[in-house]
Formats: sequence, structure tokens, C-alpha cells
Amino acid sequence: MTDQITPVSLSPGDARCPGPSTRDILLGDSVPPPAPLLAESYAFIGDDDVPYDEFTSPEFAEAEHDHVWSRTWQWACREEHIPEAGDYQVYDVGDRSAVVVRGPDGTIRAFHNACLHRGTQLKPPASSGYSPKLRCPFHGWTWTIEGELDEVPCEWDFPHVTAETHALPQVHTATWGGFVFVNFADDPQPFDDYIGALDDHFTEAGWDLADRYVEVHIRKKLPANWKASAQAFLEAYHILETHSQSIMTAGDANAQYDVFGEHVSRFVHTIATTSPHVPEHKRPDEQTLLNMLMGRKNPGEEVPTIPEGERARDVYARHVQASLGEVYDNDFSDLSVAETIDSIEYFLFPNAFFFPGLAVPLIYRFRPDGPDPDRCIYEVLYMRPTPRSGKVPLPAEPFDLDVDDSYTTVPGLPISLGQVLDQDTTNLAAQTRGFKASAKRGQSLGNYQEVRARHFQATVRRYIEEGRAAGATTHQGANR
Repeated sequence: MTDQITPVSLSPGDARCPGPSTRDILLGDSVPPPAPLLAESYAFIGDDDVPYDEFTSPEFAEAEHDHVWSRTWQWACREEHIPEAGDYQVYDVGDRSAVVVRGPDGTIRAFHNACLHRGTQLKPPASSGYSPKLRCPFHGWTWTIEGELDEVPCEWDFPHVTAETHALPQVHTATWGGFVFVNFADDPQPFDDYIGALDDHFTEAGWDLADRYVEVHIRKKLPANWKASAQAFLEAYHILETHSQSIMTAGDANAQYDVFGEHVSRFVHTIATTSPHVPEHKRPDEQTLLNMLMGRKNPGEEVPTIPEGERARDVYARHVQASLGEVYDNDFSDLSVAETIDSIEYFLFPNAFFFPGLAVPLIYRFRPDGPDPDRCIYEVLYMRPTPRSGKVPLPAEPFDLDVDDSYTTVPGLPISLGQVLDQDTTNLAAQTRGFKASAKRGQSLGNYQEVRARHFQATVRRYIEEGRAAGATTHQGANR
């Protein structure tokens, strides 16, 4: 008689992929990871369907504009985009627009992008450049780059206008990791409290995004809701089907997912490992795995033999450190294996993705593209470490892609990454159509692998509910 196996009853959210976890893999690395990568923070937060109306409804999109974009912290630009006094960058989201400008004292300020005379925008959408003063193109009212009223043509006709009453209203700003953040709320949550674990982890691990520069900058229009598009990058569950070419050399179902407080979540999925989906008899040994990795990256290059007691991950990480160190005039030998090669992604609500690793140096953001909930703008920054020489290239100019344009056409972006990004976003138009065609009216999310998507949607909903309860509509929302 065979032994009877009694099934184990698990609470919702407790199930994990059989086999080694991300934590197990990291603990076996020849150079261990910093402590933040070993932290685990999962909690089951429900399994109800997420209604498709939250992606397709114009009314829900309007509520997001009124209650989410009006009072959350969003990165507007990099500090190097405005290096000198008078340099400015315009940040737009929905109806809101801010002019971010560096003052003569080096202080970065942001102002609502509207003239206080008759409302004309002071600077065009998405524009940047140098402007010693902020001058309205309609009637010539002018402010200093510190926001002080400087000139009113025919001032004799405006006795009711004074420097005190008509200083440009400021938008709250903060800086972190070389990024400039803005918040359109009158009294926003303090930035340090808002980002919480993001700053704690980056500080403890020594990840400093200020010590990087923008090598490639992509802006692409997507035929999908901004939240649905962001969700595509919140999980590795899609790798098996969407990126099937990667399953021999990357983990997926055993990726780690964490939620840290209200605004921060993370995944870590490992490279130079094999997907748990691959049957044991088809899994490559460590030397074959290294051959696959290095043969794909550097065809014809001799592949080293893996030393006793090490794995493909360890050798491949040293190879990446050496090759990128040579290309970018730097020494990366102090990095752990995970920091060097793994996909480590932190999300900051509502729309920012930060990858602190060396081989996956990406920053993303998603924004609505006008009032249509089926359109958004996806931006990608490819960020490289500052050379030891200190000679930092100027940040790359944005390269614009329309809906049907391929990322592989972007100058300077690795073709392999462009192909992956094409795979990531090709599904979105079909998903948008499916939202509307489906008889079932919501998403059924996985309890663990898609917890970040659920947390993201719940946070959007919470901001809307709190805003409505407080009667908090901004001037833009009240005038729609």
C-alpha cells in the first residue's frame, strides 16, 4: 500500500511556488545581498475581483484626476534637466501643469503653469529650456523665476493687483535620488513620510540614483489605461507566456513580492536561475546555464569554467561587473550578485518604478494621456552609473514613440531590451478590448504574485474615497 499524502490546508496568500525561493537563492550567492533585499513584507489583502470599470470608466478617470493626481508625490524631472539658474522643465498630468525651475540661488521651485491675469499657460506642455523670467505670451505679464511679480503692462489699470496678491502660486517640491518631485496639494503629506521604506532601503543598501545619468529617455503612447499599463510591470507572473524566451535563464513564479506601507511595493526576481516551470529533466546544469547567458550576450566569447562551490549566478555577476566597469569607467566589484544581475523593482505610488540594480538600470512612469481612460504615456529612463572621471554626459533627449512604433528603433537602447518592452506592451491593446468585451466584469488576481497590483488598485480607491469624503476637489476638478 502506498502512503497517503494528506493535503496541507493553507490560509489565503500563504501558498508559494515549490522549489527554492528568491530568498533561498540570494542566501546562496557568493557575495550576499544587502539586508533590504532579504526583508520580506507580504500580507493577504483580499481576493475580490477588481472591477474593469476602474480602468475604462471616464467618471472613474475624472475621480483619479480630482483625488489622486491632485495630492500625490510624482517625479517631474531629474535635477540635471535644470542644472543652471533659469533652466526649466514643464511637468503635465491631466489638466495639471507645473513649471519646475532652478532659481539664482540654486533652489528648485515649481509653479502652477498659468498666468494670474487671464490664465494662459506660461510655458507650453512638456517644454523645457532656459528662461530668465516667466513671461505670459498673451499680454506680457512677467514674473521672476522665484515667482515674484515683475512686470504688468499698463500697470495704472490694475490698482487692485499687487506683488503680494499676485505672486505665482507654488507647487510643493522635494528631491530624492536626483529626481525632482512635485505635489499639487495645498498641504501635502511630508515627502519623507510618503516615500517611507523606499528611502530607508536605498539608504541602507547604499543605492544612490543621484549618482547616475540618463543614457536613454523614451516617451511612448500606449492604447491602454495608465493603471492597466503599470500593472503589467508589477509582477513576473507574465514571464512564462509573454517572455517565454527567458524561462531557462530567469526566475518567475518564485519571485518575491513585498508591500511596504501605503505607497511602496517591490518585487525581486532572479537572473541566472531557471524558471520553476521548467521540468527537472529539462533544466540546464550550472555550466550550461552560464554558457546560455554569456553566449546570448557575447556570441563567440569564451565562457569560463565555474569554480568549485559556485554557481552560474556568481560567475555571471563578476563578468557583468567587469564588462560594464570597462564600458562605464567604474569599479563595481563591491556589489553583491543580486545587485549586479537581478531585476529589483521598487514602485512608488502612483506611477514611479525604480530599479537600483546594475544590469537592469531602469526607471519608469505612467501618466494619463488626456481625459480618455484608454490612453496613457509610458516613459522609460535608462540610467547608467556616473564614471569615476566625473565627466557625466548630458541627459538624453526624449525619444518619442507612437502607439505602433517599436522600442527597438530607439537609438542607444539595447535591442534585446527593446524586444522585451515590445512584448510587455503589445498585450495592452488586447487587454483594453477585453475589459469591454468580457461578460465577467473584473480581474481575478493571484493572492501572492499579483498582490502589488491589488495594493495599487486599493490605494487608488482609497485616495478617491478619502477625497470624496473630505469634499476635497481641486480648482481644476470643481470647474470640470
